[in-house]
Amino acid sequence: MSTVGGDAAIAVDADQDARVMQRRESLGSAEIASETSPLLPATTTPELTDEESELHNSLNKPWLGSREFDAKPLWRRPNVWYLIPPTALFTLAFGGAAVPKINLILSVVCRDYFADQKAKDPTFTYLPVVFGSDNDQCRIPEVQSNAAQILLYVNLISGFLSALVSPRLGDLSDRYGRMPLMSLCVAGTLLSEVFTTFIAAYPNSASINWLLVAAFVDGLCGSFTLALSLVHSYGADCTAPERRNVVFGYVHATLFTGIALGPFLFGLLIEYTGKLLDVFVAVLVCHSIYLLSLIFLVPESLSKERQNVARTKHLAKPRDGDTTYTRYMLRELHPSNIFKPLAILWPKPKSSETSPEQLALFRNLRKNLVLIAAIDTLMFGVGMGTVQIIILYAEYVFGWGNYESSIFVSVTNAGRVITLLVILPTITRLVRGPQRSNQANSGSDWLDISLIRLAILIDLLGYIGYASSKTGALFTLSALVASIGGIGPPSLQSSLTKHVPPSQTGRILGATGLLHALARVVSPIVFNGIYSVTVGKFTPAVFVCLASVFGLAAFLTWFIVPSVHLPESPPSSPPEDEGNNTLDA
Repeated sequence: MSTVGGDAAIAVDADQDARVMQRRESLGSAEIASETSPLLPATTTPELTDEESELHNSLNKPWLGSREFDAKPLWRRPNVWYLIPPTALFTLAFGGAAVPKINLILSVVCRDYFADQKAKDPTFTYLPVVFGSDNDQCRIPEVQSNAAQILLYVNLISGFLSALVSPRLGDLSDRYGRMPLMSLCVAGTLLSEVFTTFIAAYPNSASINWLLVAAFVDGLCGSFTLALSLVHSYGADCTAPERRNVVFGYVHATLFTGIALGPFLFGLLIEYTGKLLDVFVAVLVCHSIYLLSLIFLVPESLSKERQNVARTKHLAKPRDGDTTYTRYMLRELHPSNIFKPLAILWPKPKSSETSPEQLALFRNLRKNLVLIAAIDTLMFGVGMGTVQIIILYAEYVFGWGNYESSIFVSVTNAGRVITLLVILPTITRLVRGPQRSNQANSGSDWLDISLIRLAILIDLLGYIGYASSKTGALFTLSALVASIGGIGPPSLQSSLTKHVPPSQTGRILGATGLLHALARVVSPIVFNGIYSVTVGKFTPAVFVCLASVFGLAAFLTWFIVPSVHLPESPPSSPPEDEGNNTLDA
């Protein structure tokens, strides 16, 4: 059988879960009794064909993740609720610093702009820029345009580097665990905030270029896009497939809770101390606590057994003529291979799987993976491309300051939190019923697809409202409408993981991490560029363009095929020969 290597598509080999199960079964022939063990022997069933048997096993095979840590004490068993509280602290700092950071950039850009005007014309006079104040003299199109360009450069640097490293680090998390890679990611974010704090400490003299250094460090460690992907991977490791959309909803709710409460709490901090610098110091403290929690408190979600299987399989992969593993890794990190991780979205069957039914399965599987990943990337790109633009737009059009912008961010993200903590779990519970721990992956069902379509439609209405709002109140109402569309991202991420076996979760979410990183590069170029060109002329133009993106995403949802997934099949050879268990490219 031929093997896969180089630029060829990643071939989906025999599932790791089957190997882990096979190794356990080899330790003893007797089954371990449990609460779910039958009291009577299984009755004889009619003989099934090979295809019927494979389908039956795929649908009824117990979810292995629920049994991997039974031997560990309860407090050392992985659970997403161990990760959510420290992540909430991380997102609290992220949300609390969002508005002050944008206004810090505006103030520094305004300072440099007026200094340049003074250098060109010595008779030019202007009010001094007071850092931490509203500075009405800075509400001019020129400063807005320059600030949008700086934000573009920051996102471009961070996004490009993140696109390079995120898939590799995500793949490493499958082999060495989620916690080490998540700790690295948070450490990079912490270091990048040190540079931002330096600018806040010396606003009258510090160069804006320190923000570019911060973006470089942040992107080199994967940035928050990788951190979010790893949190999703952790949740997928601990959660049965049919409940992942709810758990992912909790993760997104944690993100938006932090973004909602952060501006309010950090605003109180500024009110109490009167110093903008204290906000960024508090951010450093929150990130430090999060990093220490990941290192010392949160249990690893991947068992050593599963990590060893993943490492063994990785070492058995062909090297395309590379004589050493180091040369292979250097080639893997080459920028020309940036899109290679996306091959997981285009799985190919074994040479033996050539029946019409199997070929149709892989056609629909590839179509679903590509469509869902594309829709997820579009929605993420719109979200990333507008987080800063919305604040710039509202402060320019409606004359908002730090206080009004912070209240706006808090109110709109509170709407997302309610949506993700109340509406999404309630819908899932009513439709799917109580959680069952023995359900295997079965692809996207009609509820997943319906939630995705509903979310996109609501987002579309919200962005139309942004473009047409004439007052701050209507603008805030439009944001509340758009916040209900927050059910979309967790539903999309959950749907992706339900198309592949658990052993591929890290790789599929690593691929989405790459797409998210690329979206961080492309969306600011497009949307910040549109805003910087149209501000003062037709300022809502950027929201008109964003609404059209949601229209495209809504169109794509009608091509998703329900109940398509990669079946979990037992390995065709013993674990010692697992290097040969590849599918033809």
